Amino acid sequence: MPIYEYLCLKCEKQLEAVQKFSDAPLSTCPECGGDLKKLISSTSFVLKGTGWYVTDYPSPERKKAMAEEKKAASDKGQEKKKDGKTETTKV
Repeated sequence: MPIYEYLCLKCEKQLEAVQKFSDAPLSTCPECGGDLKKLISSTSFVLKGTGWYVTDYPSPERKKAMAEEKKAASDKGQEKKKDGKTETTKV
C-alpha cells in the first residue's frame, strides 16, 4: 500500500498515512482539526536498465548524452587501471 503525505493548512504539521488506492484522502488534521492538503512526494525507486522508453527509444539529444556518459565512464576506468599498476625493475 502506498504512503501518502499530507500538510495541515492550519498548524502546518506534515503527516504520512498508509492508505489503499481506493481509500478516500484524509481531510482533517488529527492534531488540530484543520484542513489537510495532499502533497506530491518523490518516489523511492528509480527505473534503470533497458526495457524503458527513455533507454530504448531515446531522442537524438539523449543518445548523445548517453554516449558521452559511457565515454566518461570508460575514461575514468582507464585512469584507474593506469594508476593501479606498479612498476617493477630488475636489479
